[in-house]
Formats: sequence, structure tokens, C-alpha cells
Amino acid sequence: METCEPESTEEAQGAIEVNMEYLLQLKELDIPEEEAKKALIVTGNISAEEAAIFYFENLERMNEEVEDEENYHKMVFVVNMELPMGVGKIAAQVAHAAVGLYQILIKESKTREMAYKWDNYGAKKVVLQGSSTAHLLELQALALSMNLPNYLVQDAGRTQIAAGSYTVLSIMGEEESVNKVTGKLKLLN
Repeated sequence: METCEPESTEEAQGAIEVNMEYLLQLKELDIPEEEAKKALIVTGNISAEEAAIFYFENLERMNEEVEDEENYHKMVFVVNMELPMGVGKIAAQVAHAAVGLYQILIKESKTREMAYKWDNYGAKKVVLQGSSTAHLLELQALALSMNLPNYLVQDAGRTQIAAGSYTVLSIMGEEESVNKVTGKLKLLN
């Protein structure tokens, strides 16, 4: 068994022998040398096969984590601020928007998967200010053009505002895409 030369003093202090024959076999599998060394060390130099299995399993896990990070989803709610709604009314309308959009999401397999990812990674929700009904309709049109699932709440008119008023627009999608629609809006405070 040959010893690999350490590249730094830190590495020299904890230098562990790596089987050069196994290292060459791993490099023939196109595993980068440093990754091959790590895999051999972690698996105790048992065999090139064990190190390769370790490397490829870790690579698959890392790719899944990167894919999940890239596909981080969020749900946003844009409240129509031109309507005279109290805090409770706004809360109820946002709830209607959340339930309405979620019901749409779970109906189809493509959007159902999006809902599950969103739910499993924290179910991020953000409430924003929209300036008017026209503004909500413009945002909805943009969301539709980007194939982002959305739901526009139309009030029944039983309490504070006129029947048929558009109160809240909810949009769901990958964070980057949703930000293209709502990224410049102010948070509701």
C-alpha cells in the first residue's frame, strides 16, 4: 500500500494511507481524485467497489438536495388595498385564497407534486400589498402567462365590501418564478 502525499500541513497531520491501486480504479470510473481519496478513507480502503458505491450514493444525495434547493416553492397572497377591509376581513380573504389555491393544486399530479414539495420544505407563505383590482388582474394575467397556479378570491358581499369584489390573489410556484410576478410588491403590515 502506497501513501498519497499530503497537499497541506493540515492534511499531513491527519494523513491516512490510500490504496493507490484502488485510487487508480476509481479514477478510471471518472471519479475526481480528491473525491476518490475521500471515499477510500471513509470506507477504510476496503475496496474500490465500496468506495465507488459510497461516492455515487453521496453524489445522488447531493444532486437531490441541489434539485430541491433549486425548486424551492412559495405561495404568495396579494391583498387588494383599495378595498376598505378590516384586519379580520383580510385574514379571512387570505385564508380563502390559500384554501382555494391548495384545492386547485391537489387536483392534478403536476401541481400536486408542487404542493407536496412546498409543504415538505416549510410551506413558505408571504402576504403582499396590491394597489387595486386592476393591479390584481394584471398580476394574475402575468402568473397565467408563466403557467403559475393561482386563485383570485371574489367576495360574496355579506359583510364589509360589495359582492363580486376581488379581494386577494394567491400564486404558487418556484420562488424565482413567483418573484418575477410579485417581487417588487411591499409586504402587508
